[in-house]
Amino acid sequence: MEAPQPAQAPEVLDAAPEAALADLVDRALAEDIGSGDLTSRAVVDEDARARAEIVQKAEGMIAGLDAATAVLARADGAIRVRLAVDEGRWRADGPVLEAEGPARSLLAAERATLNLLGHLSGVATLTARYVRAVEGTGTRILHTRKTTPGLRDLERRAVLAGGGFSHRAGLYDAILVKENHVAMAGGLAEAARRAVEAGRGAEGGGAVEVVVECEDLAEVEQALAAGVPRVLLDDMPLEEVRAAVKMAAGRAVVEASGGVSLDRVRSIAETGVDLISVGALTHSAPALDMGMALVRI
Repeated sequence: MEAPQPAQAPEVLDAAPEAALADLVDRALAEDIGSGDLTSRAVVDEDARARAEIVQKAEGMIAGLDAATAVLARADGAIRVRLAVDEGRWRADGPVLEAEGPARSLLAAERATLNLLGHLSGVATLTARYVRAVEGTGTRILHTRKTTPGLRDLERRAVLAGGGFSHRAGLYDAILVKENHVAMAGGLAEAARRAVEAGRGAEGGGAVEVVVECEDLAEVEQALAAGVPRVLLDDMPLEEVRAAVKMAAGRAVVEASGGVSLDRVRSIAETGVDLISVGALTHSAPALDMGMALVRI
């Protein structure tokens, strides 16, 4: 595969909050180390020092360097890290980072470091493949809320590193009306009306983005009639997606979702949709193969 380059995302996420990242890293280390690393205690001298190198073993895009660095730093303040690659870079393989410090501490941090780095790089890699698949169509690839509990912020950053875009961060920053909301409101037209009104700040808050999920063309027309600025086409056949794009032209942004595989994402993009949201970016991305090797110094 030719190396995909990250797209310029419309939003820029600030650096991961230090306190939140520290809490995540502490929990990751605690669940692995527990009361202590029995193997290292048994076979590694207490005063031994080592140089560790993490190496990328498969083609893909690197993400999660801040998390990996944080794990090593939290494991032992005496560990020093040097990065060997930039975030969001696609390559075949090679060194990712080098760390030097107490051997027992490096060994204790090994698995948590590799777990986070491999997972987040896998998310970025899969995102980059989707982005490359729709290249030239003008369609943007989005992540969804189908993220790993506790890792959403890091996974969102990995999607951005891979050239994707954010759908929304959570329930608090956008209105997305789905089928269960429709059922509770008594129908899509009424749900859409309420959503548009609330999105304008009718309940005392600031204006927020409003998206309404539609299952057929009749629901698309109802959403458009209510003034919904963005419609989400849920698992519609391609011919209906094309029709919905024509209906919404000049009236709303069109997003497609549901069953979006790498094999068919370009055919969806070629219907003219503005956005395609893909849950697989975060819930099904295979980890990028990484390994750590230590040398005693």
